[in-house]
Amino acid sequence: MTSVLGEAYRTASPESADQALRADGLLAEFNRAGVLTSADVHVARRLRRLCGESDERVLLAGALAVRAVRHGSVVLELHDVAERVTADSLTADESAALPWPDSDGWVAAVKRSPLVAGGSDGPDDRPLRWVDGLLYLDRYWRQERVVAAYVDAAMQAPPLTADPDRLDAALRRLFPSEEADRQRLAAYVAAHRRFSIVAGGPGTGKTTTVARLLAVLQDLAGGRLRIALAAPTGKAAARMTEAAADEVARFGKLDQDRLGTLTASTLHRLLGTWPGERTRFRYNRDNRLPYDVVVVDEASMVSLTLMSRLIEALRPTCRLILVGDPNQLASIEVGAVLGDLVQRAAPADVVPLPVESAQAGRDLEALSNDEQHAALTIGVVGLTKVHRYGGQIQELAEAIRRGDGENVLDLLGAGHSDIEYVAVDPAASDADLRRLRADALDAGRELITAARAGHAEQPLMALAKHRVLCAHREGPYGVADWGRRVQNWLSEAVDGYATDGLWYVGRPLLVTSNDYQLRLFNGDTGVIVNCDGEPRAAFMREGALDLLAPSRLGEVQTVHAMSIHRSQGSQFERVSVVLPPAESPLLTRELLYTAVTRAKEHVRIIGTEQAVRAAVERRIQRASGLRQLVAASRPESGS
Repeated sequence: MTSVLGEAYRTASPESADQALRADGLLAEFNRAGVLTSADVHVARRLRRLCGESDERVLLAGALAVRAVRHGSVVLELHDVAERVTADSLTADESAALPWPDSDGWVAAVKRSPLVAGGSDGPDDRPLRWVDGLLYLDRYWRQERVVAAYVDAAMQAPPLTADPDRLDAALRRLFPSEEADRQRLAAYVAAHRRFSIVAGGPGTGKTTTVARLLAVLQDLAGGRLRIALAAPTGKAAARMTEAAADEVARFGKLDQDRLGTLTASTLHRLLGTWPGERTRFRYNRDNRLPYDVVVVDEASMVSLTLMSRLIEALRPTCRLILVGDPNQLASIEVGAVLGDLVQRAAPADVVPLPVESAQAGRDLEALSNDEQHAALTIGVVGLTKVHRYGGQIQELAEAIRRGDGENVLDLLGAGHSDIEYVAVDPAASDADLRRLRADALDAGRELITAARAGHAEQPLMALAKHRVLCAHREGPYGVADWGRRVQNWLSEAVDGYATDGLWYVGRPLLVTSNDYQLRLFNGDTGVIVNCDGEPRAAFMREGALDLLAPSRLGEVQTVHAMSIHRSQGSQFERVSVVLPPAESPLLTRELLYTAVTRAKEHVRIIGTEQAVRAAVERRIQRASGLRQLVAASRPESGS
């Protein structure tokens, strides 16, 4: 199974264009059209040599399956692949000019190919697998099966027992609201299910819910639970640690003593990395994690591969609680696991969780029928009350989430104090962007003045006042270009700024790799400050200030602008969002939603009306079989 595809991957390289152009037939045509990269073509050609497949339609399907994974999809759906490729890379006319194989003949050729295993019971030594009309790279089908089998089993298992009187007492103490409370309902569900999801947008109290939920579970267990908190990035893990500590500090002493210190780690660190390995870990199906409860924050960013590895490493009795916003951007790697699981259907034979608590019953009554079903059958509780921001920003985020383009444009054009719309191409002149320039200068001057005066905490606070967010990394709409713009504005406005070498005072820093020794993680931000005449890098870690010699830092960048993907989990007082042209494949509803919800007080969107409409209307197209697999109570067939 893995040997053939692994050999193809090992020998695939971006040497690229010349070797790809030597390919013939369909592979060459799709490569020249820009649909397939040289690496995609190289994998297909290696498979032809290793497995003896000569049908170019099958080789094209294999190359497109590799391409799908590069674009974040788990599977290839042959019946609509032309439409997906058109949305990603081509115009309709360009797609129509390509020699797409006839759908029925293409499917028949794939199903009889020696490269392809058919159905769940197909051979284990094939690099591709055809299941229920979907074509997988075999490794990703197996990873989906791990997740699906786990979730199926968790849904169909009898509810966990909990002393009803003790549970009610804990819920009243930790969730004292007399009103219906979704946070309390999430704790009730977690008390009875091995697997549950706490879903919600920014500011809806997810970390607060988790801390109180864990206090309830520890109460029921007499404080004996071994708990692990984890997140996909070091920055998210550090933020989870700080937020959990703040919440636990509000508890009574008995609950604090039961919980102890809650410290989050990255998922990679939790699972135990091996040198040189990215997807194989010390904890696995043969060496299980020693925890009774595992909570994963920012779960929307967790890839299918990493989620499957985590599930394999859980003890059979361990609770798994996923926390995140399914409407945000998904992992930069393959899969959109949280979104798939939130939207999945329960098997027909799942018995809903009984409601044996008057408090939980009151909480349920406030939900819609669909929300009640999700909570009681598949363990998903969605938090909706926003505590961090409100007003028109929340309304705008909701309109984007619903895909209501007309409402989005109405809100943008209404002149609200917390929403600003600059209806220009962001590559326009500075005159069109004077308010953005003013925000950048105000925040920058405050940061520089405090850093030069030898302060450390003030410039760190100034970092959160304003941020430019971009969809692209390069080009006139990208992070690099907009970072240079802001740098130039500050250099023109502030005497002597950025003239003292690499580590000039007032330089804002973005950490781009994890350094566990320094406790600095990918996505952390800091500032170079004056410390008795010497430059020092100031970072805030777990509520305490760290001043480091710049020579100790690893990989860092100047951060006047940031990609929207990297901004996930961050919050800024004011945000300026630079939208690329409408035809950019990166411009999606999830991207715009993520960008808007980074703002606490004010969001500015810069882009044409066509770009806004395209963003709201275009959803990320990540093909996956997970929703079908989880919902299926029957074995897959090869048909």
